[in-house]
Amino acid sequence: MADALNFADPRVERVCAWWQHLTRDTLATLPQVYAGHVHFVDPFNDVHGAAALTTLLERMFERLVEPRFVVLETAVQEHGAVLVWDFHYRLRDWQPARQRLIHGVTHLRFGDDGRVVEHRDYWDAAAQVYAELPLLGAVLRWLRRRLG
Repeated sequence: MADALNFADPRVERVCAWWQHLTRDTLATLPQVYAGHVHFVDPFNDVHGAAALTTLLERMFERLVEPRFVVLETAVQEHGAVLVWDFHYRLRDWQPARQRLIHGVTHLRFGDDGRVVEHRDYWDAAAQVYAELPLLGAVLRWLRRRLG
């Protein structure tokens, strides 16, 4: 569990703690962890700037119920880090009682002041999101069987 991790780097410890305790109320502290010119990329988004990242996360809280990140592992180098995490969530508008999980990896780059200047998430959107959609999911499952 994340509590047993030894982050061994205050920058990584700060980022992990921020994501693991992220709520609508803690969004205002994003500038303490992310530089104003941060570049954030995930399979659905590519935004520049702390304000754009804040807006993206506000939309996440509007669409999802109790989104929660759990950092499982970290690897740290001088100017960056890699985080392995689980993201637990429920959709507000479709099957809201069903708990969902995305397993992913984040590559971080830190600026000279220790704040994140680049955040790039890697996770399998086809298997972990698209495959659950009624029509597209059936096509993806069929395609996986044919190619696998």
